[in-house]
Amino acid sequence: MARKAVFYIVLFFSISTIVYISWTNLVLISFPELRLSSEFWDPVFSTVPPTTTDPPGLTPIPVMYGSEFTKLPHWDFDDVYRTDRERHKTTQKCDNSLWTRIQAEPELKDKFIPNIRLYVYNGSISMSEWNRLSHFNNPFGFMNYKHQDVMSALNLVQKPKEPLLPPKPGRDCISCAVVGNGGILWRSKKGAEIDQHDYVFRVNGAVIRGFEEDVGRRTDVYVHTSFSIFASEFNLKQYKYTAAPHDQGIKYVLIPEGMRDMDWLVGLYKRQRITNSSFDLFDGSRPWTYYSGRFNESRFYVLHMDFLRHVKNRFLKSETLDTIDWSIFRPTNGAFTMFLALQLCDKVNAYGFVTDDYSKYSTYYYEREAKTDMVFFTNHDYDMERKLWRRLHDLGIINLYLGEPREPKTTQKPSKEEHRTPPKEEQNPSKEEQNPSKEEEAQNPRRKHRTPRRKQQNPRRKKHRTPRRKNRTPPKEAQKPN
Repeated sequence: MARKAVFYIVLFFSISTIVYISWTNLVLISFPELRLSSEFWDPVFSTVPPTTTDPPGLTPIPVMYGSEFTKLPHWDFDDVYRTDRERHKTTQKCDNSLWTRIQAEPELKDKFIPNIRLYVYNGSISMSEWNRLSHFNNPFGFMNYKHQDVMSALNLVQKPKEPLLPPKPGRDCISCAVVGNGGILWRSKKGAEIDQHDYVFRVNGAVIRGFEEDVGRRTDVYVHTSFSIFASEFNLKQYKYTAAPHDQGIKYVLIPEGMRDMDWLVGLYKRQRITNSSFDLFDGSRPWTYYSGRFNESRFYVLHMDFLRHVKNRFLKSETLDTIDWSIFRPTNGAFTMFLALQLCDKVNAYGFVTDDYSKYSTYYYEREAKTDMVFFTNHDYDMERKLWRRLHDLGIINLYLGEPREPKTTQKPSKEEHRTPPKEEQNPSKEEQNPSKEEEAQNPRRKHRTPRRKQQNPRRKKHRTPRRKNRTPPKEAQKPN
């Protein structure tokens, strides 16, 4: 009896060890091309396609919950990403490509992965992939989610049949305009310049009607989340926004930030109303109607979780990740769009992104220079993105539109007296000047009504000269998708 017990104990530990070693080796075998970053600059990154084959009987690991952690958890495979055999950029002969500069820049060459997997689709997530990605919170993985709930949606997405940006006939280089929605574009007159690019990317609430002179007319790639395309029709109605861009041949790119995006995909591909959504506002919605008849399964792309995590890990690893708010933090949709363009284009010109002097402008260009404060919500690190865009601009990787001097919009030429800067003592009067004695008033009756001219013209102006840097918690529906 004792011998039997010893036999079964030894057998149990032997099987456990074999299973553990097999799973570990599977992870390493699946990502051999990541062992040396220098391999990314070789002509061929991998001699075989990355495997998605599972050992027999592999099942999903138990659901991991973000609530179990007080800050971002770290794993040995944090910086491991799924890759493809070839680079995604379709032009290979562009002599002045931004990728040439990236390769020559020590600060960047080990950060970018030219063949990182960009899209997720039917068959791209094996069980071993699911188990790896289940260690990361959304939109970087599947923490908090059940296998069936997610895969029933992702398995509807077709594998792309053509690159997002096909090469242009007779062109060795591809130029791209990435158009954000920042107030810096108001009265910029950059519309014609934007439309001259080979491809134009837009993101979120891209209001075009009535602003063509500043932001252009064309859209070749529209990047969005289910929430952004859904909410824009309501939030931007006052700015004459009626629908997301729907140019002929347009391609749509979805950022899968949470379970509500999975609900959206099911309704979109099956052409059925959303019911019992994890996001109550979606109930009753018909997702395909938000694309104005332009939704085409062959021109719809869903970004891969590894690509999104790569952007966060290597470029925008905010200090917020070490706080209790770690699970709601992620780069902005604009940041993901920028890096998508950097993966595919030879030249990237960025418009409407946050700059050092953002406080001079309204938050969005369609607010028509209204003096709105830019609020730094906790789920994004706008300041970090601002510094990153400026650094990439200084290194010559992107060309960031920084604004330009503009004359005030007036119907009549102002007199010198109207715009004369008041003397220093008038700008900041002393308490005695603000409250003169009765004797002084009697001697100088006009002094009683003397008010600093700057405050008289615009009493709120001073408030907007200082950037508002205080972080705020984002609205509940935008914090953390279920």
